[in-house]
Amino acid sequence: MSTPDRHEPAGQGLGAEMGTKTPTPPDPPTGSAVPGPDGAVILDDLEAALRRYVFLPSDAAVVAVTLWIAATHAQPAWAHAPRLVVRAPEKRCGKSRLLDVVEGACHDPFITVNATPAAVYRSITADPPTMLVDEADTIFGPAATGHEDLRGLLNAGHQRNRPAKRYDLNKNRVESISTFAMAALAGIGRMPDTIEDRAVVVQMRRRAPGEHVAPYRLRRDRPRLQRLAQRLNAWLRNDLTALEAAEPAMPVEDRAADTWEPLIAVADHAGRDWPDRARAAILALQTEDTGDDRSERIRLLADCHQAFGTETAIPTQQLLRHLRADPEAPWTDYGPRGEGLTARRLGVLLAEYDIRPAPMRFAGLGQTRGYLRAAFADAWRRYTPDLVTDSADGDEEGDEAV
Repeated sequence: MSTPDRHEPAGQGLGAEMGTKTPTPPDPPTGSAVPGPDGAVILDDLEAALRRYVFLPSDAAVVAVTLWIAATHAQPAWAHAPRLVVRAPEKRCGKSRLLDVVEGACHDPFITVNATPAAVYRSITADPPTMLVDEADTIFGPAATGHEDLRGLLNAGHQRNRPAKRYDLNKNRVESISTFAMAALAGIGRMPDTIEDRAVVVQMRRRAPGEHVAPYRLRRDRPRLQRLAQRLNAWLRNDLTALEAAEPAMPVEDRAADTWEPLIAVADHAGRDWPDRARAAILALQTEDTGDDRSERIRLLADCHQAFGTETAIPTQQLLRHLRADPEAPWTDYGPRGEGLTARRLGVLLAEYDIRPAPMRFAGLGQTRGYLRAAFADAWRRYTPDLVTDSADGDEEGDEAV
């Protein structure tokens, strides 16, 4: 889904940040109070900057990331520190670019990839930095070692009053070290459930032909984002007491409500259309768990393309037989016990591309579950464009094969 540009607000909007001349507002009348910053305008400008540099998968994702960045500037007000998980099925999907933009606009960014655990722990204060972790799969992946302390911090730091305990031999006492800090993590595939269950999750996609963004240059563009950060800080830091007392109405419950509450509080504080957009974004981004496997998805897409041939739909069991029949493919002995690719595991892998089976009727088989060719069209276009042909891979629709 593309994300159309929103109308750029007047005043000190993105035009001012990007070097476009904007009219100077008149001085207030003598004796009148100087108005505070317009939060909705600031959020609009931050959203415009996101859309300029990053192609996000949906309007809901844009709203969520905008509000998450803004919420980092009011961390002392929050009871929970939501994580921002930026994941993608493959490389070159824009996750690192998104992290660059987050780094430029968030409060006091702290890159943790090359930092020692001791340095990270000691950097978290009552007014914590915003932790940024790129290539987070190297920390949470099955082969990752030596990151136990950092994993523990990222798991515990979602909620206040979850300190790490360390014994100081020199002082002969146990010390409590704060872990509370908002964190953005970018990586390939899913993060552990302990992270994603406490996160705003954005599933990035590789840009298709015709989907363009502006180039991001650190020296040129980061100062512009930092000016946005200053405006966010000036707006929200003056209202920490009101934000801490806020109890916004939430469309979700339990941990999801804890995670989203700071973002909704910021949206309500900004007003205008932001409260409605924020709540719609929550519902749009609450997706069903699709597993955590990360292996050879591009190969799977290509092999599925071959299995379809010219068919518009194919039963799940027929697709599995074709995939497992190739001795050179990994699907024959795929799985933790070498049992071969199963229907459930196939569904988990393809769900990362929003491809799911559905009940349909096939000649000679009756009603059974299968896959529509049209469901693969977007993934093939983005990740295996060399396989796509206009004649075979259009937007066919239908639910019956004959």
